[in-house]
Amino acid sequence: MLNSNSHHVKKLLIGLFASLIAACASPTAPKISTSININKSKVQVWVTSTDRTKLLLREADIAFSDADSLGTHIEVDASVRYQQIVGFGAAITDASAWLMQNKMSEAQRTALINELFSGAPNLGLSFTRLTIGASDFSRNHYSFDDMPKGQTDPTLAHFSIDANRADVLPTVKSALTLNPKLKVMASPWSAPAWMKTTDSLVKGSLRPEAYGAFSEYLARYIEAYTKEGVPIYAITLQNEPHFEPENYPGMRVDPAARASLIGEHIGPMFAQRGLNTRILDWDHNWDEPNSPLAVLADKTANRYVNGVAWHCYAGEVGAQNMVRNAFPNKDVYFTECSGGEWNQDGLTWLTRNLIIGATRNWAKGVLLWNMALDENHGPHLGGCGDCRGVVTINSSTGEVTRNAEYYVLAHASRFVRQGAHRIESSTVNGKVETVAFQNNDDTSLVMIAANSTASKQEFSVRYAKKTLQYTLPAKSIATFTWQP
Repeated sequence: MLNSNSHHVKKLLIGLFASLIAACASPTAPKISTSININKSKVQVWVTSTDRTKLLLREADIAFSDADSLGTHIEVDASVRYQQIVGFGAAITDASAWLMQNKMSEAQRTALINELFSGAPNLGLSFTRLTIGASDFSRNHYSFDDMPKGQTDPTLAHFSIDANRADVLPTVKSALTLNPKLKVMASPWSAPAWMKTTDSLVKGSLRPEAYGAFSEYLARYIEAYTKEGVPIYAITLQNEPHFEPENYPGMRVDPAARASLIGEHIGPMFAQRGLNTRILDWDHNWDEPNSPLAVLADKTANRYVNGVAWHCYAGEVGAQNMVRNAFPNKDVYFTECSGGEWNQDGLTWLTRNLIIGATRNWAKGVLLWNMALDENHGPHLGGCGDCRGVVTINSSTGEVTRNAEYYVLAHASRFVRQGAHRIESSTVNGKVETVAFQNNDDTSLVMIAANSTASKQEFSVRYAKKTLQYTLPAKSIATFTWQP
């Protein structure tokens, strides 16, 4: 879901990447290795290139040796550990779930959900996001407590999650069956209309007298989903709280209002009800770090805020680090970035900025936007008309196209398992950018590298006093795995 700055971002990206070829998309399942077992003496390498000659292709194993370091050189040090990883994934929006449940056969749907959420040789996605009510990627605009115009429901007597029973709930339940460790976060695009200054899901802000009812609304959502077997790991209290869209649900919640909501209402209510769901602030772009800083500076709100969530549509990823430096006891999550037709180099741009950039700037989890959209970039009602899902589902045949975003996630989620720690790795900005992790379950090491330049890049990697040399093709990404 794009904010008001996104049109400027689109123009910038179109100019920057106009010379590049179309982003990856594959109408058939990728031919990938059925095993990622690590040979202690070898380094395994998987590569995806923007020109699509390589799609998560396992190349010949290479090895560390006494080879010399090259001019472009990376150092990996597993003794220096950073944040623990929750996972990588994308949002199961109303659109994504509806397509899976209504435009695919049972066999197609089962195969796709298995491919996305089960472990190797599949993607093993372990983090996802739901919308609390409608977003722009819904077929109608709704909340879980809609009332006729002019009427209110302060006791939430009409609260119901029935709108999610046909599509969203069965989809996320299927994902949880395949990966019981899947972490589910959720965000509202708007409070119910009767709680707002506009008496509409579109635009407006939350009436101060509705703070208690809105807190109850979020608590009821968590309790209802938990009862359905879908525990909610984290929430944000508002998606993109500084943006009021013209034609789909949205709600402005400025820092003072968010601090009051969290500190005086939502936080105490969750504590009283025994809800362990994490509360994340912001859920908006990198360009306004002062907004989450203001909420965290409120001592009452601060005690209930677990971390800060970020989007990609404006600003630079380093904002995550700036806020964390000010509040190092608060976690960092990256919760939304959409691929789209404006960004024809989605493969390396998303890898550099999210898989590498967001995690190097402390993100414990990384989420793209829609898990699936159709061939017309929908269904949607308002909002983005050229967004791209992780996969495209043909609405006539149920056939799946695997987009650049699929491979961006696969290069991380298939190898970096939940509970891994980011470890120290150097990066050569403008040439080869990297991030490295160590898995806790088998101690294997994973390094992800991106080359966004128009020429191949030769580089070396040094680990434990040994060196390997490798040449990464132009506009490509690679994952390296080895045992310490």
